[in-house]
Amino acid sequence: MDPRIFQHVTLVAFLAWVGLGADGLSSSAYGPEEAFKALGGHVSLAVFLALMTAVTVCVISLAYSKVIELFPAGGGGYLVATKLLGPRIGAVSGCALVVDYVLTISISIASGCDQIFSLLPAEWISYKFPSQLAITTVLIVLNLRGIKESITVLVPIFLLFIVTHFALITTAFVQHIFQLPEVVVSAGREASAMSSQLGFWPMLFILLRAYSLGGGTYTGIEAVSNGMPLLREPRVTNGKRTMLYMAVSLAFTAAGIIFGYLLVGARPHAHKVMNAVFAESVFGSWTIGGFQIGHVLVILTLVSAGALLFVAAQTGFLGGPRVLANMATDSWAPHRFAQLSDRLVTNNGIWLMGLAALATLFYTRGAVSKLVVMYSINVFLTFSLTLLGMIRHWLPRGDRKPLWKRNLALHATGFLLCASILAVTVFEKFGEGGWLTVAVTSAFVALAILVRRHYTRVREQLRRLDDTLLNIPVRPHAAVGTEIPREEPVAVMLVSGFSGLGVHTVLSVQNLFPHQYKSYLFVSVGVIDSANFKGASEIEALKKKTIEDLERYVAFARQLGFRADYRYSVGTEAVEQVVTLCEEIRKEFPRSIFYLGQLVFENDRFYYRLLHNKTAFAIQRRLQFAGLQAVVLPIRVLEPRRKKAKRTQAA
Repeated sequence: MDPRIFQHVTLVAFLAWVGLGADGLSSSAYGPEEAFKALGGHVSLAVFLALMTAVTVCVISLAYSKVIELFPAGGGGYLVATKLLGPRIGAVSGCALVVDYVLTISISIASGCDQIFSLLPAEWISYKFPSQLAITTVLIVLNLRGIKESITVLVPIFLLFIVTHFALITTAFVQHIFQLPEVVVSAGREASAMSSQLGFWPMLFILLRAYSLGGGTYTGIEAVSNGMPLLREPRVTNGKRTMLYMAVSLAFTAAGIIFGYLLVGARPHAHKVMNAVFAESVFGSWTIGGFQIGHVLVILTLVSAGALLFVAAQTGFLGGPRVLANMATDSWAPHRFAQLSDRLVTNNGIWLMGLAALATLFYTRGAVSKLVVMYSINVFLTFSLTLLGMIRHWLPRGDRKPLWKRNLALHATGFLLCASILAVTVFEKFGEGGWLTVAVTSAFVALAILVRRHYTRVREQLRRLDDTLLNIPVRPHAAVGTEIPREEPVAVMLVSGFSGLGVHTVLSVQNLFPHQYKSYLFVSVGVIDSANFKGASEIEALKKKTIEDLERYVAFARQLGFRADYRYSVGTEAVEQVVTLCEEIRKEFPRSIFYLGQLVFENDRFYYRLLHNKTAFAIQRRLQFAGLQAVVLPIRVLEPRRKKAKRTQAA
């Protein structure tokens, strides 16, 4: 409840660059390599490829800076698609984002191990896959400890990567500075020769194919807009600053590495990543007083790249649960994914992301070439939907927004780039893992629709209960005192918000135990979840809402002629808070009995346990173990009959 807690768990721009920007920057370890390999024997075209890569990074980053301005509370692609294209398109974007973040963890850890094992003897390769699984497990545990703690530990690694790769790229340029004009001229000559021999369009297709298959380079750019709630105020300023840091660092590193491959003549190696070949070509011959300092620099460069990729896996653990929480708030995912632990992290989301990442590593055996295809498809699906939503926002309507032409052109350009990369990647790599991404994402979307449909049906049933019980006429009763006598039997009603559920529980107690209680005490816990954990003002609003609902219950009970009062608390975990409150109430009113309402469905299907918390039963167990008497009263929810069954009955 201390307002300073947000200073502790939120991030300044630099730490956000580490925690959220590491994903984008670390993609330079595998994205440029995939693009360069796709050129085949036409490596001189790497000059154009490097330029196109840098421009694309800048365009997408600038477009997402506008997303930050429009949606400062975060949500990124999911919120943009939901607000601007509709809830169903938002669900597609959200599901793609969740799968994207799972693959962020998988590919980052797999590629990180590739970097490290490039330094080790070939016979050690059998240990690489177990290492990937072990590192994933360690990161799950680390993230369960909290957000800021997990990032602060990794800052030195991030800085080492920046220093070593800046030195690698600038040294390569300095060593070959006199060859630069010839390299650029030869690129033009090869492009002209290919155009003459193959035709302009085949030559352009080769270049665009390499550009598209290097789509892994741009992954992670959306992480800042998705993770805005993690940023310290002023969020928009810090978010745009973080995006600038990431755009400049990624454009320089990715384009520099592609151009560096061309300068030093780096080519794919059977047991090494191309960055290892690049580093050995630049630093390998350096010696100081007979000491091979170059070998040390190669080790530092690859170790920092591998370690940064492990940092990048953090983005999946930060962004994935956040998207899941947003979807849970909108009922596209089970509501439990919006809950926060006492460490103020979404435990359920972290476990889901980590276990799903382990599953993808098992399926691909940690092969980066397969993971990058799966990864790129979902990344560019969310990019395309986000930018399409922004295009719709900036389309001219009756109220013309300032600079709408410039912003419309920016997002239209970004959309064309992203949609073309998505189309080429799916077409080229559908049989090499692309089909699995399409299938998994489609299944996730279908599951989200089913979850939403179930919650909608339950809400309709509860709305009928509200309409019936919240408007019942109450016969006037004589006024009673507000003070509840200590020795009198007290019915303690555990409620959540003022609704027909709570009123139903009160009336059920009166029906079961007539004339037993003349005093009611209403107890509620304001649960801090991801939907309201956005600032001190949101917490205060939650407290105010909790008190207002309790006061309505008190007024209702007093209208019925009973004494009534309330107690409340605010916390991240309902069960623990309720038990603590009830123990205090029992000391205050020794003859108190505790009553809870629990939804009971006509058909208890197995998946209801995931979709609906059994909080009432959990509280009952805890209270009974503490020696307090607690009664759970059923609230029936009738499931709607299927239309086919209705037609059969009619027949």
